[in-house]
Amino acid sequence: AGHVDGDEVVQLYLRDKFSSVVLPLKQLKGFKRIHLKAGGEIPVKFTLTDRDLMLLDSFNQWIVESGDFEVMVGASSDDIRLKNQFSISKNHNVSDYR
Repeated sequence: AGHVDGDEVVQLYLRDKFSSVVLPLKQLKGFKRIHLKAGGEIPVKFTLTDRDLMLLDSFNQWIVESGDFEVMVGASSDDIRLKNQFSISKNHNVSDYR
């Protein structure tokens, strides 16, 4: 919202709510710089992949763990404006990560 045109950097953060290893509370998974006209809106789309969800488990295996994830979008990690969550139903190894 504003009276002049401007730029904004939209940032996407992810939180694994119950992981088997210690992870940061918020992990930056994407960002996009957009230009907005005064009072305007622009839809912004992010796509999460296995690579964004994986972690190195206690067996030194790259894995996507089952559980609940929180997605947060905002102007910074301290300025979150949208939140949602989703669940992964079962673990799976990410064998092709290099």
